[in-house]
Amino acid sequence: MIELLVFDVDGCLTDGGIMYGNSDAEEFKTFHVKDGFGIVSWMKLGKKTAIITGRSSRVVERRAKELGITHLYQDVKNKKAVLQEILEKEGLAFENVAAIGDDLNDLSLLRSVGLSFAPSDALPMVLDAVDVVLKKEGGKAAVREMIDIVVEKQNLSEAFVNLWL
Repeated sequence: MIELLVFDVDGCLTDGGIMYGNSDAEEFKTFHVKDGFGIVSWMKLGKKTAIITGRSSRVVERRAKELGITHLYQDVKNKKAVLQEILEKEGLAFENVAAIGDDLNDLSLLRSVGLSFAPSDALPMVLDAVDVVLKKEGGKAAVREMIDIVVEKQNLSEAFVNLWL
């Protein structure tokens, strides 16, 4: 049973683009509202979420707080090791995790979880390593597609819809 969803940011929750403003403090990313709605709905089912990302950004911190993400880890070099820490805190195993990633730094984590996903525009090596290649590209509701698949595989579709009726 999947209890925890793990998300990479650049290339998964976003399209991978980073825009800088005039000051060092200005960084812009675009997040898809459908991803956010899916994440909030997943957590309303009593499930957990985590962002584990290789970069550090106040924008990501803001988005995670806005959505109520359970665990946020930024500037991570070894994503699998961080996931292990989360699993120990939550009393879960790797088989209880579904994760999405798109680049080489996601591979060890993706290979260790119960169900792995990649957006359609991920690196070919990542596409070859995951259980599910999504139809959508990163930042274009790929995370929502992932969540919908997990919900369906676990026979939670009715409960998921009923959250909002």
